[in-house]
Amino acid sequence: MLKSIMEFVDVLFPINLGPLTYKCPTHLTSRALPGMLVSAPLKTQITKGIILGKPSNPEAKGIKTISDIHGESPLLEPPLLKLLNWMADYYIIANKGLVLKNMLPQETFKKVKARSKGKTEEDKESNEIVEIDENILSKIKESLSKREYKTFLVHAPSPLYESAMITKILPQGKSAIILVPEIVHISHTLPFIKEIAGERLCVLHSGLSKGQRSEAMEKIISGQCNVVLGTRMAVFAPLKNVSLISVMHEHNSSYRTEEGLRFNARDIAVMRGYIEKSAVVLSSICPSIESVYNSKRNKYTLIRPDVYSQRPKIRILNMRNERQPAPNLSKTVINEALSSIRKNEKIMFVINRKGYSMLTCKECGSTETCGKCSIPLMFYKGDKSLRCHYCGAIAGSPEKCRRCGSFSLEPTGSGIERMEENIKKVFDIEPLRIDSNMLKRKRIPEDLSDITEGKSIILGTKLLTKRLHSSEKLGMAAVLNADSYLNQPDFRSAERTFHEMYGITDKIKPGGSLFIQTRMPQNYTFRHLKNHDYASFCDEELEKRKEMLYPPFSKLALITFNGRDCDAVRTEKAIREILSGNKALEVLGPSVTPTKKGEKEYSLLFKAASKKNLHFSVKRFLELLGSYKCLNVKVAIDP
Repeated sequence: MLKSIMEFVDVLFPINLGPLTYKCPTHLTSRALPGMLVSAPLKTQITKGIILGKPSNPEAKGIKTISDIHGESPLLEPPLLKLLNWMADYYIIANKGLVLKNMLPQETFKKVKARSKGKTEEDKESNEIVEIDENILSKIKESLSKREYKTFLVHAPSPLYESAMITKILPQGKSAIILVPEIVHISHTLPFIKEIAGERLCVLHSGLSKGQRSEAMEKIISGQCNVVLGTRMAVFAPLKNVSLISVMHEHNSSYRTEEGLRFNARDIAVMRGYIEKSAVVLSSICPSIESVYNSKRNKYTLIRPDVYSQRPKIRILNMRNERQPAPNLSKTVINEALSSIRKNEKIMFVINRKGYSMLTCKECGSTETCGKCSIPLMFYKGDKSLRCHYCGAIAGSPEKCRRCGSFSLEPTGSGIERMEENIKKVFDIEPLRIDSNMLKRKRIPEDLSDITEGKSIILGTKLLTKRLHSSEKLGMAAVLNADSYLNQPDFRSAERTFHEMYGITDKIKPGGSLFIQTRMPQNYTFRHLKNHDYASFCDEELEKRKEMLYPPFSKLALITFNGRDCDAVRTEKAIREILSGNKALEVLGPSVTPTKKGEKEYSLLFKAASKKNLHFSVKRFLELLGSYKCLNVKVAIDP
C-alpha cells in the first residue's frame, strides 16, 4: 500500500519555487515519508530538498526520478510541515519553497565542515542572584506537565528575572527552544541556560560560521542537543516533541524580518506552540501592546511577579525652557553629569543620529537634501562629506547654498560627531563613542562590557543601548533627542519610545537618574515613563489605537511594488473593485517613494477588522494586478 501511495512525491526545494513532482524508485518507497531529506535533479544539477507529500494529480510523462533519500527519520516532523503550510497561506505571496528557505539554514541541505574552533559564545559565570517565587510559575509548570498548549505573558521586573525564570521552568530532559532578539543577548542568557541544560544545549544564530551552523544543525537533527538557544531563526529548529518555547524580550522589533519573507518570530513561536501542544512563555519588562491586549482578552495568561525593584528616577526636561550651554546639552544634564563624574560614576549619553549635523542656509533657510530621495543630508566633519542615511549617496560638502548661491551655510541640529565634540569641550573628557560607523572601522564585540571598562563617559546611538549589558549599572544616563523616537511615521512610535527609554533604566544603578530631553514634555508617553507606569501607558495607547482602528483592533497588510511598468490607472481600478461593497475594508494610498536604488516604489496599506477579510481582499487585489508585470511585489502582514 505504501509503495503505491509514494510512487510519486512532491519535493520542495529551499528556493523561491513551489513543490515539484518526482517519481520515487521502488527501493526507496518505504522511506519516502513527508519531511524526509532527498536529493533530486533540478535543472542541470542534483539538489537537496524535502518530501512535502503525495501529489494530487501526477503527470506520468516527463517526470524525473529522485536520486536518494537521506536519514532514517524525517528532517521536518509533521508539526513543522504544518507550520510551513500555515506560513505559506498566512503570508499570502510566499510560496512554500521560500518559506522552507527561511525555516532552515542552507547548511542543513549542504553540510559544511566546521573548522578549528573560532570565536564562540563566551561562557561567563553568572554571579547575579535573582529571587523567584516558585508559586508564581506553578501555572507554567502545570501546563508543561500536562503537555498542553498555553501561552503565558510574563511582565518581568528585569531582564535578569527573565533569564533566571527560564532555569526554573526548563523541563528536564525534554526539548525546548529559547529565543532572544539579538546575538548580543545570547551571551547574557547562556550562563543561566547552560547551568541547567549542560551538553543538551546548542546555540543557533546567523553570526555563526557556516561550519558552526552545520555542526549545530547536525546535533539538533541527531537528537544530541534538544535545547536550542538562539535568535529568530531558532524558532524553526527541527526538534522533536517541543515542550517549551520561550520568547525573551518579546516586544523587541528585531523579531520582525524586514527583507524577503516578512514575519514575526514571536507570532511563529505562538503558532508552533499551538501546533506542537507546547507551553509558550512570552516575557518582557515592557510587553508588546498586542500581547497585553491578548492577555486582556484571556488568549494569554498574564503573570506579573510582585517583586520590589528600586528603579532609577526618570526626569523629563522641557528643552523649550532649559538653558543649553552647548547644543542639545541642557544645564541640568551637565550639572548632574559633573556630579556623577566627581563620584567616579560612569555616565551615558544617547543621541540617535549619526554624523555631525545638517547644513542649512542662513539666507534662504533651505537645508541640503539628497537629489535622489529629497531627504536631508547629514554633514560628516571628518571627511567634509554629505551623506544620505537612506540611500547611501555620498557627496562633497558644498561651499555655497545650492538653492540661492549664498556662502552662509551653517550646521543645524546635532549628530553624534557634534555631541562628541561638545562633550569634550564641556567636560574636558574624551568620551567612548559607539555607533555603526565606529563598528565598521573597529572590531567591537557584541557585548560592550569589556571596552567600556575604565571609561567615565559613554556616548552612543540606539546601537549602544542594545549592546550594553544590564549589569553595567551607570550613575546616570541622558537621552538627548528623545523626540526623534516619537516623530516616526509609525503608529507604534509611542510604544517603541517607551520600550527604548525604559530599557535604559535597567542599565542605571538604583538611586541613579535617567534624563529625557524633549520639546514635548506633555506627551502621554513621557508622563507614564516618569511614573514607571507601563500598565497605564498600555491602557491609554490601546484607547488611542481603538479610536484610529489600528492593531490590535484591526489587521494590516502593506503591499509594496516597484518598476517602471506599474500601471497607476489599473491599480486604482483594482482598488475601486475590491472596495466595492466591502465597507469593512480601507485602502490607504497608493503613495510613491524613492527606493535606495533610485527607483520608484508604490505602497498600499490595506486595513480590515478581520483577518479573513484582509487576506481575501489582498489576494483578490493581487489577482487583478496579475495581467501586467509588477516587479518585486512584497506583502507585509501585520499581526
